[in-house]
Amino acid sequence: MIRAENICKRFRLYRKPSDRLKEILLRRSYHTLYQALEEVSFQVADGQTFGIIGQNGAGKSTLLKILTGVLLPDSGQIQMSGRVTGLLELGTGFNMEMSGLDNIRANAMLLGMSASQIAARRDLIVDFAELGEFIHEPLKTYSSGMVMRLAFSIAIHADPSCFVVDEALSVGDAYFQQKCMRAIQDFRARGGSILFVSHDMSAIKTLCDQAMLLEDGRIVDIGSPKDVVDHYHAMLLHRSHQGDVPVTINRPVTPSEPEPQASERPASPLAGTGEVELVDLRLADAQGRRIEQITSEAPLTIVAELRARRDLEQPHYGIGIRNRFGHSVFETNTYCMGETPPSVAAGERIRVEWRLAANLIKGDYSISVGVGNRPYGTGSFDEILFFSHDLAMLTVEMDPDAIRYDGYFNMHPKVSVIHEEAMA
Repeated sequence: MIRAENICKRFRLYRKPSDRLKEILLRRSYHTLYQALEEVSFQVADGQTFGIIGQNGAGKSTLLKILTGVLLPDSGQIQMSGRVTGLLELGTGFNMEMSGLDNIRANAMLLGMSASQIAARRDLIVDFAELGEFIHEPLKTYSSGMVMRLAFSIAIHADPSCFVVDEALSVGDAYFQQKCMRAIQDFRARGGSILFVSHDMSAIKTLCDQAMLLEDGRIVDIGSPKDVVDHYHAMLLHRSHQGDVPVTINRPVTPSEPEPQASERPASPLAGTGEVELVDLRLADAQGRRIEQITSEAPLTIVAELRARRDLEQPHYGIGIRNRFGHSVFETNTYCMGETPPSVAAGERIRVEWRLAANLIKGDYSISVGVGNRPYGTGSFDEILFFSHDLAMLTVEMDPDAIRYDGYFNMHPKVSVIHEEAMA
């Protein structure tokens, strides 16, 4: 269990190193104060995974360093039960001149492990890291991904009651990241607590039981991961358009025509410049009938009718599908699909149709829609004109003739079984 109460941390910032000496000798202030954390309070229960999100400079890494003992708070109290280990900045606690094996011993001792514990778990740490012969080489010969492998392996085998994960995990290759995620999930299943800091919002929603949003060292929101992530997205969209058209958040769809069936729901989180209006959103089957339920594998059409409130030079249209946990199962937009929709004049009405197969596992799904203008070339946009989560819900029932499977969707596998005699 971790309980943090009113944690504050300030740093002195100097324009140049000599200002520190001048301040001591002349007894004058040559620094400015930076408030990294201010009155931060939260609690992480045993067995809970707690996510921390926010932009760079929000105070996330400072908070984790305080929780792991790397930094001391200026004020506030922290109560912990058990050992806290984690994966923070790569290289923390390592000696780059020493071999991987020697660093296992030294780093594990810093984490509070005894000599007997280190000896008993050394082989497990080495096997998990999968560094091969490099385990005998100095760390200065390692890539950043190899350092991450060693750091994670030591930390997860240090018998912690709480494990702290920062963005350092993203340095590893995709295979090892998946291995780390499985280890984290196993640790969680055994009742361990996790503090998880990431810019990967899908990971936050997948792994966490609760999340906290930090901004300028203060808590902006704390609650369910889905709600906090939606708040974060809305905040980013709002900031990107400050000084332009005012942004309305948590505003219901207000078409000029009578509201369609899909909009007869509680207002969904809505953000953007407001320069594109959603008139209608409907889900249709192969016959074009409006639906809220479909059989897995059946053709599905998502139809969004929009109205532009100003001229759009390079508009693009996107959709997202999320499951009941808020996890994204599919997202794309016309730019990523290689499409080039025509420009739009102010007042013009546009109908966008996405046709796809609903090869999803049985469950409830929500539909999100967005409109962007002028793509950067990376899938992001100069302007977000309209964006809203959970505009419509779709219930998927299993196709009785389909194979049985688990996961998110049917990948339509083909299998061949060949006896060795036939191969001879």
